[in-house]
Formats: sequence, structure tokens, C-alpha cells
Amino acid sequence: MRNESLSPPLDAALFDMDGVVTDTADAHAAAWKRLFDAYLSKRAQKPGAEFVPFDLVHDYRRFVDGMPRYDGVRTFLQSRGIELPFGCPDDAPDRESVCGLGNRKDHFFREWLQSHPVRTYPGTLALLERMRDCGIKLGVFSASRNAGQVLKRARVLDMFDARFDGTDLTRLALPGKPDPAMLIALAEQLGVAPSQTAVVEDAVAGVQAAVRGGFGFVVGIDRGHYAEALASNGASLVVADAGELRLGDDRRLQARTIENVPSVQEHWPEIAARVRAAEPAVFLDYDGTLTPIVPDPDQALLDSKTREALAMLSKRVPVTIVSGRDLRKLHEFVGLESVYYVASHGFEFAGPGGSHEIVEGAQAYEAELDGAERALRVALEDIAGYSIERKAFAMAVHFRRVADADVATVERAVDDVLAAHPRLRVGGGKKVFELLPAIRWNKGEAVSSLVEKLGLDSDKVLPIYVGDDLTDEDAFRILGTRGIGVVVRDGTRRTSAGYGLAGPEEVRTFLMRLATLQDGSAP
Repeated sequence: MRNESLSPPLDAALFDMDGVVTDTADAHAAAWKRLFDAYLSKRAQKPGAEFVPFDLVHDYRRFVDGMPRYDGVRTFLQSRGIELPFGCPDDAPDRESVCGLGNRKDHFFREWLQSHPVRTYPGTLALLERMRDCGIKLGVFSASRNAGQVLKRARVLDMFDARFDGTDLTRLALPGKPDPAMLIALAEQLGVAPSQTAVVEDAVAGVQAAVRGGFGFVVGIDRGHYAEALASNGASLVVADAGELRLGDDRRLQARTIENVPSVQEHWPEIAARVRAAEPAVFLDYDGTLTPIVPDPDQALLDSKTREALAMLSKRVPVTIVSGRDLRKLHEFVGLESVYYVASHGFEFAGPGGSHEIVEGAQAYEAELDGAERALRVALEDIAGYSIERKAFAMAVHFRRVADADVATVERAVDDVLAAHPRLRVGGGKKVFELLPAIRWNKGEAVSSLVEKLGLDSDKVLPIYVGDDLTDEDAFRILGTRGIGVVVRDGTRRTSAGYGLAGPEEVRTFLMRLATLQDGSAP
């Protein structure tokens, strides 16, 4: 295994489409599940057969993600001990053959494509723009025959110098990933050597293909819990999003960390210029950003100077506090009617004038959280120092005061409870496990939704997000280069933020400078 942190000077970069450039992985996964669940359910009607549904995590990643459609059908069915004739690419979608099932999956995906917008990843778009500015050639690849249509609907087709997709694989009779043939052919189109080319992939099969093809730098994008698998299969670097990649003027690629992001103080003139040219909207995490992290979460009180800075700024621009805390507790701590509140990791909104909203579907998870809370209190009754903070639509298990020897026990208890409550998921944080509804929602989605609700989705508006925790990375990623992400430095980790501050005191100074800018005076 070859894992490196710095790429060679790059001549080109090849990007996988699904899950790296375009956010269509959920659509593909849904189409695969619709296909296989219906097929397996029908087979299970035979005497002695059992219906085991297609698993969107294990089965999707292991057997179909990143593979040509027919290979995905064959590989998954083989995992269930099912052998079907291959058939031919012209098979009707209702024929019981590998090609027939594959064509049925394609039909389901096309149905989705016609009725849904195609989202892109802002961090990837920012990296593409930076690479183009540095003269790096760009290629995009996909096992899908729908790649051209997807890229066109996403309005990113023209960003690439070359494309290689499922249609090309069939035309040239080349094998799909993990064979490197597709990537080598794309590099040849660009006229570049693999050794001076980076490959950006989110699937293990794609990482394997890049390594086998001798590509100079392989980036694994971990959209779930696959960092270890991507690294063990040869990824030079694994990040959660392309926004965590930093490209130097020497065309070398490396991780962006909270230590190496530029400081707000040193780059204040360029930040101030962007703020003056726009209409800023400020979003702020609470714990670790407006207040220091403290052992007892109930003692994370806002000091009077920071409250004064918030009050001053919120009279001039929209200010929103975005927190994992419960809405009631958050409002009690901040104590300002002039700001907006996004609580429980984005599941609950409130604002000036008594406005209040709960994310659709969130209330359906309250009973699930109740059951998980009861189970955890029983499982942890012999552990000293833990605390459970129940919120309306989330639950935090704090272990900051738990002895190091007992932390693994807390983690196992959380894992066991999650296994028994599959409608919940776990989120990370500083010395805390957050149990949340297992739906696609986070601080980034919440900020994006609020921007739209408040009419701030204009090109004139400049969103500014300040946060210190892993949960804030979702907001940094969704802003991309459209806004300004500021990470409050604490520890060592990757980040998608563009700038950094040292702690809550520097955050308060930053807020005062923003307020002064709105008064038209130079800070």
C-alpha cells in the first residue's frame, strides 16, 4: 500500500462522475434497490426461498458502486448464489438475464433523471476551477452510459477537456473498473502520462483501477465510512470532500488542514473586499465557536462582550446561530430576539417575530429516540462521567468526563443501540456521539434551506459560516467558493474552510470587524 500526502506536479486530473462531481449516488442506489428487491422478492415466492433485501450500504458499495451496469448485476447476483444467462445489450427490461436486469435498472435511473435536478459538489467545482487556472488538463469518467446527459443537466459538461463513459467502454469492448483500461484510455485522450496524473474516486473499485494503472496520485473521497477501505486499497490520500484538497502554485495536491488554512487576520483585506462588494449573511456555531468547550455542557455560557457583538452585527445583517443543541437551551444561552436559530443539527428553525419550523418528517423519529435513550441509560448505568443530552430531534451522549478506559464501552453501547434502532444514525463531535434521524439532513443542508427561506439565495448575498466542529464541515462544503468558511482551530484535522481563527475571542473580534464594515468605516 502506498499512501502519500503530497502529489507530484500534476499535468492532469481525472474525476469520477457519480459521487465526486455529481451527487447522483442516491439515485443510483435507489434504482439498484428497486431493481433487486423486486427481483429477489419474486424469486423468494418459490418454496424454501427466503427474501433478503438489497442492502443500500453493504451490497451497494461492495458489489455495484462504480462498476459497469451489467458487471454490477452479475457480481451482486453471484454474491447471492444466483446465476443468470448474460443475454445481450438489446434485451428487453423484463427479460430474466444480466442484460435485461441491467436495462431495467437503467430505465429506473432515467425516470429519476427526468424528474430531478442534478446536484454537484461545490468542493469539487472549486477544485476544478483552481486546477484549470493552473493549466491542469481535466477529464471525467463514468461507467454509466448516461454520463453525458447527467453532466449536461448539472451544467458542468464544459468544465472537462475529455470524457470517457459506459458508451465508450462498450464501443471499444474494454473492461470496467477495477481494470484500469478506462482511466488509461482517458489519459491517452488528454495526451498525458499516468505518472503525472491524479485520479479522484469515491469507490474502492476506482481506487484499485488507478493504482493498477500506475497513476501518480490517487485521492479517495469518503462519503460514508469507507476511509479505511479506500486507503488499504492504495489511495494516496483520503478526504471527506474535494474541498479538503489544496492545490499549490507548483501544481502539487495535498490535504487542507486547520493548521494550514490562511488566518483571517493575515487575509483580512481580501475578506473585507468581498464583504463590501456583497450583502453578507453570517452563520455561527455555538459551542467551541462563540463559547469555549467546557466539561459541563450546561455551563457553556455566552459572555457579555460576545453577546454585545452579536447584537450589534444582527442589527446590520442577518445572523443565525447553528447548533446541535436543543432550541430551548440555545435560545436561553444566546438570549437575543434579533438572531435566527437553527437547532438540533438543523432539524428545528426559529427566528425574529416568533417564526418557528420543524423539518418535515423529523417528528416521526421522536419515539425512536425515546427508545434509544432508554436503552443507553441502562447500558451505561455503571459508567461514571457520561451524560445524555436529549433534544427534540437528536440526542447527545457526552463522554468528556468519562475515564479513558471506559470510552470504548460507551462507543460499543452506542453501536449496539444503533443496531437495534436502524432508523437512527450517529454523528461525530468533540467528545460526543450524536444520535440523529437517519435522513439526509445536516448543518449544511439546514443552512442552504434557510438561505432560500430568507430570500438570501441571490448572487449578491455572501454567506459567511464560522464553526469549529466536524459537524460544521457540512456547511463549509455546501458553501464552496460561493461563501466564506472560517474554521475555529482546535486540534488537527482536515477542513473545507478557507480561513481560520484561533478561538472564541478571535471570533468575537471578527464579528465586531464585520459590524464595523457595515457602518462604512475601516476596521
